[in-house]
Amino acid sequence: MPKTHSAAAVEIGRRIREVRQLLGISLEDLGELSEIGWTSIGRIERGASSPNAETLVRLATALEVDPGQFLTGITASDYGKRAHQITVRDLIKARREQG
Repeated sequence: MPKTHSAAAVEIGRRIREVRQLLGISLEDLGELSEIGWTSIGRIERGASSPNAETLVRLATALEVDPGQFLTGITASDYGKRAHQITVRDLIKARREQG
């Protein structure tokens, strides 16, 4: 079984693959349209690589979808164990309670 980057990367890759396949285009086609190597796109689709913001925008533009479609519902926890679970809301609340 191939190694995956994270649960988030697997889900993002699945979403990209789903759109690509619905449109009936190959990895090579998407690579040409997005100006990203098709082997890199394959790694993203398998969840072996986590795409950066530019890559997501290039892929979304080529597929004519909003880049947010690939990220909706993904959280920091989907990238693995976090050192803390504190949010900005928690930080502000704690500072108010101290002051």
